[in-house]
Amino acid sequence: MTRRYSKEEILAKAQKIAEHMSESEQVSFYKQAEAKISANRKVQVLVDQIKKYQKESVNLQHFGKTEAYHRNEALIDHLQAELDAIPVVQEFKQSLEDVNDFLQLITKLVSSRVADAKESPEDE
Repeated sequence: MTRRYSKEEILAKAQKIAEHMSESEQVSFYKQAEAKISANRKVQVLVDQIKKYQKESVNLQHFGKTEAYHRNEALIDHLQAELDAIPVVQEFKQSLEDVNDFLQLITKLVSSRVADAKESPEDE
């Protein structure tokens, strides 16, 4: 006979899995990289500048200031390239990619198990 789990039991198991995942090497590395990003003044200044110019771009585009909009977008691209060249940012992006890959793998495993369970005949 196939064991059926209640919604509460599944959510409790999911919570335990989430706790284990948060202790994984990938997530730990991500948290460290995020802390380094937050503590890096140069990174924060560049991020703030990019946000400021992005807001300006929205306004310029809204008011049809095409030439000023393109100059602003070029400045944003330059600032973004400068930001992306900082090693701690590269480390953060890599850790984010690793965590995303890890979560995608978990999602595929769960999806696969659910699909397998749907396809297998139930015991009566």
